[in-house]
Amino acid sequence: MRQAFRGHPVVGLLGARQCGKTTLARMFAASEGGSATAIHRFDLENPDDLARLQNPMLGLRDLEGLIIIDEVQRAPELFPVLRVLVDRAGRHRKNRFLILGRASRDLLRQGSESLAGRIRYLVLPPFSLAEVGKAKLNRLWLRGGFPSSFLAPSEAISVDWRKGYVATYLERDIPSLGFQIPSMALRRFWLMLTHYHGQIFNASEIGRSLGAADTTVRRYLDILAGTFMIRILSPWAENLGKRQVKSPKIYFRDSGLLHTLLGVNSAKMLHLHPKLDASWEGFALEEVIRSRAATSEEVYFWGTHGEAELDLLIIKDGRREGYEFKFADRPTVTRSMRLALRDLKLDALTIIYPGDKAFPMDDGIRAAGLSAFLNRDT
Repeated sequence: MRQAFRGHPVVGLLGARQCGKTTLARMFAASEGGSATAIHRFDLENPDDLARLQNPMLGLRDLEGLIIIDEVQRAPELFPVLRVLVDRAGRHRKNRFLILGRASRDLLRQGSESLAGRIRYLVLPPFSLAEVGKAKLNRLWLRGGFPSSFLAPSEAISVDWRKGYVATYLERDIPSLGFQIPSMALRRFWLMLTHYHGQIFNASEIGRSLGAADTTVRRYLDILAGTFMIRILSPWAENLGKRQVKSPKIYFRDSGLLHTLLGVNSAKMLHLHPKLDASWEGFALEEVIRSRAATSEEVYFWGTHGEAELDLLIIKDGRREGYEFKFADRPTVTRSMRLALRDLKLDALTIIYPGDKAFPMDDGIRAAGLSAFLNRDT
């Protein structure tokens, strides 16, 4: 955040509700307070603060220091005002704006357009394995990374919190972003996506089941992706003369929410569930992407029709890294992996499994327990 402020007068901290944005903003403000910086906070879910910004130009123009505006998605009309304020001050500005929102910059499109070149967006995800430690891998996988879920004193309390989170998201968060979608329709869609977790997204098939048009289904998916619930993993196409998969895959970004929607409330239930392998794949995939600091424009999957596939392809800093995710005590090398290594000209292919060892398996292919892989990267 400090680095972002060195080059931009406005920093946007984005992330799902309850992932820790407000806590981080308070910590940042406390660390800045020692330099005699004035701190001004506005929470747009607080009626008093919302009233103070009914006339945003009047409410903000005379403030100096760090100005924090939480739940900014509730007042998109603020973005043009911020542009005027930062441009008017120019090089002599005496304020910085930290805005917090629970939607991606694509959903906050007005902000992206109004503040182009003036804002740096940062995304805060829930807890990662690198943060909580490898000893708590299974808890993180089962409960997910939202602080209130992960830190709950019991599994029952964690499950109850996640059920409430889902209800609040559908009934309150989506309408607050301006989407007039019946909560039951979106819940049915979200539940249906649990069966597509780790698989190719088929809008026509889901649309037939929901009795909705393909365009409606894609709109629902874009909303879930834009609010950090779902990851849309794009396909990679190589000039191979082979028929390659061209539709995206989808993953739940938080394993705990996936398990809640699947009705999985304990480790025993998870290990008996038919989506066990897919759950591990999505959980480990998110951890690898975060450990590599890869953006959505740098991550893909790859597949050909009936011949080979690769769960994750990261193209970053001139390297091509391939990843396969296997829930097995001792993973094995397959023909599909060798084809992916050859056809995609990978610099390395790593099989991520739920162990704690790392070892070579074939030329260019190695296996690594998730915690061992993360320790290597840190």
